[in-house]
Amino acid sequence: MTHSSRPGELPRAAEDPSSPLSPGTHTISVRHGSADVDVCYHVAGTGPVCLAHSGGPGIGWDYLRMPDLEAFLTMVYVEPVGTGDSGRLPDPRDYTVPTYTHFLHGVIEHLALPPVILLGHSHGGFVAQQFALDHPEQLAALVLYDTSPVTDDQFWAAAVSSMEQFVNDHADDHPETAGYVEALTTRLELLDDDGTTAVLRTMMPAYVFDYWGREAEFAPARRSMRMYAAATRGEGPPFDVRDELPDIATPTLVLAGRQDFICGPRWAALLHEAIPAAELTILESTGHLAHVERPGQFAAVVGAFLETRGVLNGQQTF
Repeated sequence: MTHSSRPGELPRAAEDPSSPLSPGTHTISVRHGSADVDVCYHVAGTGPVCLAHSGGPGIGWDYLRMPDLEAFLTMVYVEPVGTGDSGRLPDPRDYTVPTYTHFLHGVIEHLALPPVILLGHSHGGFVAQQFALDHPEQLAALVLYDTSPVTDDQFWAAAVSSMEQFVNDHADDHPETAGYVEALTTRLELLDDDGTTAVLRTMMPAYVFDYWGREAEFAPARRSMRMYAAATRGEGPPFDVRDELPDIATPTLVLAGRQDFICGPRWAALLHEAIPAAELTILESTGHLAHVERPGQFAAVVGAFLETRGVLNGQQTF
């Protein structure tokens, strides 16, 4: 298994628009209620097909580009509705996990493939869990990456507490971190795209391990990250599928960074303990963005899991 060090530029449009898996950017229309909504997705790499759903909600897909996985997987990066060049929903209250799951299903139906691999990061992991519950027949494997099965008050209290600890650890050398807790608890739905992006970029150092020790590597990603306000305006109950997790029969890799302040080992353990076919990997000295912080190790773990389960050679074991 070989790994590239940097992602190449994707074509601005699909090289062959008639082929759903042609490298580049595709746009399809998915029916939602009485509206037809555009959804963009981006294809790169070679091998079995893996769909990747980014986090947020509302963070642009670009940060999730995984060139090391593209060395052995055909990566299909979904651009969630409400972000980038994908469409916006008529009712902003409708940006919910069931809605994202509906649009993800639309993309997979468009691809018209045998069962695929699904990778969900952070909030995208909520979508991936819901999809695995709703459409298990369409999945060969599931990668739940730095995510949680629940986002109740306890989850958010733990995130705030972890951020407070991060500030305490770094405020003397980096006084700008004093505003990180306020940024984490900002009401994003009251902001515009520039405002949400500013909040994301402000506290990005907390999402990786040793940001300032590797600032030359991480600063460009920090400057390029985008967040879109529309997707932060969804309304609905807190996400909680803990009671349903035993119903997930798809072979599942649960992967988290040891120092991930928001979706770390505590929440990964809940997934691992409840999903019957789950394996757990905790990456040391790693935060919320393992594919950026430790791309080779991240890809090796994913690749080994898929090989063990027979997904890379088409001999799935369940």
